[in-house]
Amino acid sequence: MTNILKKIIEDKKDTLSLIKRDNSLSSIEEKIKNLNFFLDFKDTIKNNKGISLISEIKKASPSAGIIVKDYNHLNIAKIYVESGATCLSVLTEEKHFLGKLEHIQDIKNELKIPVLAKDFFIDPYQVSFSKSFGCDCILIIIAALNGKQADEIYSEALRHNLSVIVEVHDHKEAETALKYDRALIGINNRNLKTLEVSINNTISIFETLKSHKEPLISESGIKNENDAKYIFEKTGIKNFLIGESLLKSDKPEDLMKRLMQITQQISR
Repeated sequence: MTNILKKIIEDKKDTLSLIKRDNSLSSIEEKIKNLNFFLDFKDTIKNNKGISLISEIKKASPSAGIIVKDYNHLNIAKIYVESGATCLSVLTEEKHFLGKLEHIQDIKNELKIPVLAKDFFIDPYQVSFSKSFGCDCILIIIAALNGKQADEIYSEALRHNLSVIVEVHDHKEAETALKYDRALIGINNRNLKTLEVSINNTISIFETLKSHKEPLISESGIKNENDAKYIFEKTGIKNFLIGESLLKSDKPEDLMKRLMQITQQISR
């Protein structure tokens, strides 16, 4: 585990202990019963014939610092939805990404679109807690967990009828991810040791994952439609999680439109 990832996980443990102190599982489960806006994240992607865009909402990251100064998560979500996003990814880690679970709740109260809680899940408790804010999908980062932790979080997500993205960064992690046969698998193009990004990571790791029956997602480093088209042509992967390129764009709707045009090329 890299130093930055270790730091994030250690901070998450501290934050989680406080959350557990103030929120009993019984109260969380009761809150979930009263929510009625859950959507099927995985099926939404599987049923989409063209390019699936998982458009990401985040204020900051350890690698980029502050990404959006005048940050309004709901306004960003509305732009994404109006521009044809398939699903949303919302950063909910508070210390390093300046996110909040409440941002998902705000979005789900206003918009009908599946949402991933993009966070560092280290405890099954987080699955219930995140669902109580309206998320439809959770993230399992293989590099951040041991096998027992990943198995328990995966099982808890399935118990709650949530979709799961299992994130991998190399071939060894990809081999591990294959056992989660009901999960989507995300290939992160960011090297966790150097923080360098290369979309060729998706192309390399695809060979290990091509037998997986559920959708594969290419994550990070996709700057434009040419990058997405290159990945599709090399692997057939047509699902992309895109964050900084959209967030830093003056007109994210134009970039999304160009990405959607790849869909038309694929469909023909």
